[in-house]
Amino acid sequence: MKCSICKTGHTRPGITTVTLERDNTVVVIREVPAEICEDCGEYYLNDEIARRVYADAEKTANRHVEVEIQRFAA
Repeated sequence: MKCSICKTGHTRPGITTVTLERDNTVVVIREVPAEICEDCGEYYLNDEIARRVYADAEKTANRHVEVEIQRFAA
């Protein structure tokens, strides 16, 4: 897939770290499968992975945690 950010690179399967912030909560999820641009490093999550990442972050925010670092459960 051609990167929609840099417009020059192409993506390849890889692993990335996703950082999400809402209000006073920061969630870092490591080892997330993604398509990653070989030029700029922008990552793209498929629908299933994105749903899981957002659901985990939502649970963390609902617990009023300030900062949490997780590993993506494959």
